[in-house]
Amino acid sequence: MSFRRGVVRQSKFRHVFAQAWKAEHCIDDVRVSRVTWDSPLCAVNPKFIAVIIEAGGGGAFLVVPVSKSGRIDQSSPTVCGHAAPVLDIQWSPHDDSIIASASEDCTAKVWQIPDGGLTTPMTEAIVTLEGHSKRVGILAWHPSAFNILLTAGCDNVIFVWNVGTGELVYQLSDAHPDLIYSVSWNKDGSALCTVCKDKALRVIDPRRGTVLKVREKVHDGTRPMRAVFLSDGKILTTGFSRMSERQLALWDTKDLSEPMAVQEMDTSNGVLLPFYDPDTNMVYLCGKGDCTIRYFEVTDESPYVHFLSLYSSKEPQRGAGFLSKRGVDVNKCEIARFYKLHERKVEPISMTVPRKSDLFQGDLYPDTASLEPALLADEWIAGQDAPPLLVSLSGGYTAPPSKHRDTLRSKPKLVSQDSGTGAAPPSAGNVAASAPTSAAKETEEDVPQPRVATKETDGGTERLKREDDVLNELLAEMKALRAVVLAQSQRIELLERQLARIEDGDV
Repeated sequence: MSFRRGVVRQSKFRHVFAQAWKAEHCIDDVRVSRVTWDSPLCAVNPKFIAVIIEAGGGGAFLVVPVSKSGRIDQSSPTVCGHAAPVLDIQWSPHDDSIIASASEDCTAKVWQIPDGGLTTPMTEAIVTLEGHSKRVGILAWHPSAFNILLTAGCDNVIFVWNVGTGELVYQLSDAHPDLIYSVSWNKDGSALCTVCKDKALRVIDPRRGTVLKVREKVHDGTRPMRAVFLSDGKILTTGFSRMSERQLALWDTKDLSEPMAVQEMDTSNGVLLPFYDPDTNMVYLCGKGDCTIRYFEVTDESPYVHFLSLYSSKEPQRGAGFLSKRGVDVNKCEIARFYKLHERKVEPISMTVPRKSDLFQGDLYPDTASLEPALLADEWIAGQDAPPLLVSLSGGYTAPPSKHRDTLRSKPKLVSQDSGTGAAPPSAGNVAASAPTSAAKETEEDVPQPRVATKETDGGTERLKREDDVLNELLAEMKALRAVVLAQSQRIELLERQLARIEDGDV
């Protein structure tokens, strides 16, 4: 008589372990905004944490370095240039110092945070985007094109901006008959998916301004929904059933007639905010007012959406920030980190996969989206598409010097010194050359400025060329080194598998 063991689904994420950080690593005395808008109220990248806070007579958000812990002084400087409450904030995926904010004052603004954080209140944005007739509640940066930002307002209109020039490049006015709940770009930024108060899911080409696919009644409930594009082109939605049960559904964009999977969770009023990790294909669901964070893995095998576990705590969350993969601690096998907002506290929560080995776990960390954009704004506007450029997390991640740094500009002070339109730095030579003298006024023959300016321009060009050559050499060396590291990690993985087989008695 023999017994067959039940088949257990194989997944390296079946035992993801969630743990809140100790109290001394939390940020205290943060007056989290009480705005009723269903946004996460928090945005995090490897450099900064930004939290929308209560502010009298306008809108403000707090920005502190990600290493900050302890009490926040009430006199700490904030970003406070909006005339009404801030509803959404999003960091640029291509510059960890650039953040966009959307507000009830019908504008979106783009801010450049100094490297060390704020030392004085920031009231002047580098770009102000005006065009919506009602409050702006949704922001979404393009995943791979530099300086492309989407805004959606309560006027049911979607705008796509080139924030480098401050220009409105696309406007979608007729696609939505009612309030837009959520917008998400697909992997290469060629399309978006939206959900709206009319309960419909739409797939839209923003450059042509056409609705490619529509699915009526994605969820039967009347409460707000959310949708997020997955990296394989499928769409995951959260919403409510007719009986007010919270639901999660997976849709294939090739055929929206029926969902691939539907899961019902519980009855609660809190809107489920989905946070998607394309590297692990995991989705984390945070409900406002919930004490839990649920997480799921999406696979190609039925039932497609697999519940993994949930993190539970005593205190409900007001919102949550999801750290980009470049900021996690690879040495501790941390695959995700949330910053949970309490009423007056920000609490980090780490998601880790326990491993015995201290070596870099290549299977947990496939190459992830880098800071370097795959396209410039003009290239995307001209019709090009490209997925995000990837970078290895082996050995931790350090940001390379960006080739596009300072491309975002709308004021003369932001113009890069090495761009064609920028002014040369004030050296003794050109200060002297620009100083008016009586001799210069008397005769044009005595004016030496053109020669000096030309000489400096030539020198600057040569210096830039040398710097480019050095940078190219460094990049080539890094590529070669990365190839060696990848080969070695594959060899180590093979040896570990062989060792495991020997220990299990398979050999």
